Amino acid sequence: MDVANESHKKGHGNATLTLAVLSLAGLAYAVLSSAVVPALPSFQHSLHTNETGATWILTAFLVSASVGTSIIGRLGDMYGKERLLFWTLIVLAAGTVLAAVSQSLAMLIAARVIQGVGGGIFPLAFSIARDEFPPEKVPGSIGLMSSILGVGAGCGLVVGAVINEHLGWRWLFWIPLVVTLLAAFFTARYVPESPVRTRGKVNWAAAALMSTGVSAVLIAIAETTVWGWGAARTIGLFAFGLAVCAAWVGVEVRSREPLVDMTMMRIRGVWTTNLAAFLLGAGMYASFIVFPQFAQLPKSTGFGFGASQVVSSLYLLPSALAMSVLGAAAGRIARRFGSKLALVVGTAVGAVSFGYAVVEHGHPADMLITVSLLGVGIGLAFAALGNLIVQAVPPTQTGVASGMNTVMRTLGGALGGQLSATFLADNVAHGHPALAGFTNTYLMATIFLVVCMLAALLVPKLSPATGRRQFDGPLEAVPEAG
Repeated sequence: MDVANESHKKGHGNATLTLAVLSLAGLAYAVLSSAVVPALPSFQHSLHTNETGATWILTAFLVSASVGTSIIGRLGDMYGKERLLFWTLIVLAAGTVLAAVSQSLAMLIAARVIQGVGGGIFPLAFSIARDEFPPEKVPGSIGLMSSILGVGAGCGLVVGAVINEHLGWRWLFWIPLVVTLLAAFFTARYVPESPVRTRGKVNWAAAALMSTGVSAVLIAIAETTVWGWGAARTIGLFAFGLAVCAAWVGVEVRSREPLVDMTMMRIRGVWTTNLAAFLLGAGMYASFIVFPQFAQLPKSTGFGFGASQVVSSLYLLPSALAMSVLGAAAGRIARRFGSKLALVVGTAVGAVSFGYAVVEHGHPADMLITVSLLGVGIGLAFAALGNLIVQAVPPTQTGVASGMNTVMRTLGGALGGQLSATFLADNVAHGHPALAGFTNTYLMATIFLVVCMLAALLVPKLSPATGRRQFDGPLEAVPEAG
């Protein structure tokens, strides 16, 4: 008997319970995405590799997540969101087991590729919320689940540092495995299958082109710290990736059953939100790595705090707490002020946080102020992105549209992360990153977020009371679900 189908018979349709299950699934994935970062030196020692090899533990996950997210979102739209969510969690669990027992770098990289498929959890969760929840609960639910991506990533760094120091890196996978399996069980038991489906079949040629093109672009960006931004390999692979992506768009435009409907991608509410997601990722993602690194530098540098790995990760807790509070309040914020205003204000607060870090960074209190403001900005902006993209498309395209928005955020995050790594690598003094590398990173993030705020102003206006678009032209006339 199919477990996912059986869950439809057993499901109670309880929105609160379903939201708890979806949030648990998202949290498991988000923690796994970042928990390995503090353990990279441990991986190098245990698996007998160098720093370049260890970074592929991050890169493999990033590439897989980017490729799999939109494809799984599309499959969910076609074959059932609950069914796909259950099996995505099973795949995530399988990759986590393989990671925990890995005996070589190649084995761990393969495991991280499998784990990256779990990125499909978020578009599936957004789709389930839109299809199953009462209209008044949809904005708050999507906002909460959107913020979990940021909260989980921040908590993953904190928890990862503690687990790695006291239990060893293999427990970075064994512990989240329990959460993942529980999420899979509760999904099969309590999450009802959505009746909203889109007809058609998967355009595998388009999927192959998209996977190849996005992977090539991401790998080119990820390898810039080793190859250099101007190296022939970097430019060649990046150009190849863009050419394949152009071919993918051409195939989609001509296809009767596209993987990603390019007509949908041209809707003003979609492309503006995707642009904001890219810029937001570029501006904010690097901070999760840069702040702990700053705090760990010895006081002899003249600016570092000399904190341990665990203590340095604790500086991110105010950010995670702020994101949690604002994620929980996302529904009320959307109803009162509208998701567009939340995105504009969130990116503005984020820009202020990094701007503050440029000029004030000499005391631990300065970092706490910065990360607290950043948590407010991320909490508002992430929650708004999820709602804006869902409100811009019809129910049958929720999964693929949410997936593409997540891909854009990931691409931006990869770019911002590598730019910050370049700044740190190019500014070294006495064997440690110099202050200029950090201030350049903060300035870069400020610029990205200011541009993101301007992009957010282009997003079509929504009615705060209902969350529906106030149509001002034929391009905006897109069916919406409550």
